[in-house]
Amino acid sequence: MTDTARPPLPDRLAVDPRSPHHVAAVFQQDAGIGILFNGKERSDVEEYCVSEGWIKVPAGKTLDRKGRPLLITLKGSVQAFYR
Repeated sequence: MTDTARPPLPDRLAVDPRSPHHVAAVFQQDAGIGILFNGKERSDVEEYCVSEGWIKVPAGKTLDRKGRPLLITLKGSVQAFYR
């Protein structure tokens, strides 16, 4: 698949389909999405925002009251790319 057939990555993207920032077309790609956070690749990112410079990652195995992973926000430089 070429880069021209892929939809552009949005500034803000969430993995959770219930989120208003979830874009299903991006997740239908074969290659997947990679996130560079402060120069290191992260594989546990649930949501990111490039312009505001933050990512949300699970806080260990802790769950919220609805049974979803509890997320913490980390601030730094964020770059999103297709693998």
